[in-house]
Amino acid sequence: MDPVIIVGAGPVGFSLALALAAQGVPTVVLDEGPGKDEPRPARTAILRPDTVAFAERLGCTTIHDEGTRWVAWRTFRRKQLLRQFDFGEGGDGGESPLHLPQHALTRGLHEAAMAQPLVDVVTDSRVDTIEQDDDGVTVHTRGTEPTWWRGSHLVGCDGARSTVRKLLGVRFPGRTAVERHAVAALRVELPWPGEALLYRLPNWPGVGAEVTARPLPDSAWRFDWLLPPSGELVTPDSLVARVRNTLTGLCGEAPPYELLDTGVHTLHHRLARRWRVGRAFLAGDAAHLLGALGTQGLDEGLRDAENLAWKLALAWHHGASDTLLDSYQSERRTAVAARLRAADQAMPVLRGGGGLRTYIPGAARGHDTLLTDGHLGLGPLGAPPAYPHTPLAPPRAGSQTLVGTEVGARVEDVRVTAPDGATVRLHDRLGQGRLLVVLVAPGTGVWERRHWMTAGVMPRLAAAVTALPVRAELLVAENYPEAAAHTVLLVRPDGCLVAAFGGVRPAELYAAADAVRGGAPDSVGSADPDSPAGPDEPADPVPTGRTADIN
Repeated sequence: MDPVIIVGAGPVGFSLALALAAQGVPTVVLDEGPGKDEPRPARTAILRPDTVAFAERLGCTTIHDEGTRWVAWRTFRRKQLLRQFDFGEGGDGGESPLHLPQHALTRGLHEAAMAQPLVDVVTDSRVDTIEQDDDGVTVHTRGTEPTWWRGSHLVGCDGARSTVRKLLGVRFPGRTAVERHAVAALRVELPWPGEALLYRLPNWPGVGAEVTARPLPDSAWRFDWLLPPSGELVTPDSLVARVRNTLTGLCGEAPPYELLDTGVHTLHHRLARRWRVGRAFLAGDAAHLLGALGTQGLDEGLRDAENLAWKLALAWHHGASDTLLDSYQSERRTAVAARLRAADQAMPVLRGGGGLRTYIPGAARGHDTLLTDGHLGLGPLGAPPAYPHTPLAPPRAGSQTLVGTEVGARVEDVRVTAPDGATVRLHDRLGQGRLLVVLVAPGTGVWERRHWMTAGVMPRLAAAVTALPVRAELLVAENYPEAAAHTVLLVRPDGCLVAAFGGVRPAELYAAADAVRGGAPDSVGSADPDSPAGPDEPADPVPTGRTADIN
């Protein structure tokens, strides 16, 4: 079986390769560059808790070595404090985002990929031809060694100017220069270590309408200044003036600082018309561009990778229906489109002047709250997506029940007992290519596993899990939010709740698992049905996908 070809060696491409490798799928990552990501301290990434957990499972160590979690967030309008979130235990803001230089994230994922035998990274390889047939994809690259590659599927993770998207003939409509920011990375000691700050309409000269200061490790900070839509020219002198005026406004007197990096960040909003063309897919910036009002495009790219990985893994090992493969576009494109729509609707009131908001009491405060939500990963601008209308939803059954998680949303990270008797977090079992079946059984924590595995409903549930049409793992939880005893949860490999059942219902559990895989595999886009490899049985030897150069 040929590997999956991934075009693009950025965070999304490496994340997808590592997620597929964790499920026994070999990949070839084609990098058009030399394999080096130049450090740019002013180019940073903000990861939400779900994407941090995803990167951790992939073995990316740099997110904690070179990233920092904020201890608090404060939003000001002029001099007035409007909103404060205190993160960590006892805080009202929940788990904080993680902020790190993007080159550190890329390097960490690259190092993890190089240590993974199922991932083959090839540099100086620019794609110029893509051909598809019923059995796979053929790609030609030019570079130091022009080569033809053969793969089972192709994923374009090659950025905003995606060659893959252009070769597939997919349109990329949207809005250009939605926002522009002057950006600077500084090393400076500020009176609020670890706190992120948003100032709207600060009464400091020469800084503009909005300033954001977000901490990085080693006393470094990233500052963003919203630029006017007129296309103001940012010169080195004007940027240094912004830095000094901002530090003076924050501290009363500008403290000593070291300027690490600067730039102008222009944000576009675009959405590819199609994310799947036969055996080829788009992910990350190749599929969407967003980032205005605090939204995070890289977060969405990592969610693309997590969503697509288990579906491609199922297709590679056992074949897949078009329903399953189409669900990637249906779920992820819909979620990103909703995010873009929310930003477009909020933009006129947050960035425009005058209008009704001038006369409605409290309107400005509400708008500031909306903008803060975008930065913190809350509300319509920032909250993690759910897929309640997925084509993989099971038929409604009478035994289905409600729990504290919406169907299609990410399950809570409760403690569970694994088949080997170990007590682990539920999210630790994600990303392994298996469905998770979780029985809520209060009291099992005080019994020895050898007793309760053969008691009550467990033998019947274990038999039902073994009979499912896709590989699954049975876990037991002492409790789950708003779930009654003997509730059975079915969870996708990416952590989305499929359904919750009141008791053990083998037939309904089977129907739900069959719906998750999109029904029986089709011949188009499917793997060899006789292939013995599975998520726990990686193919050996590892195919490289390289064919003879026929030029």
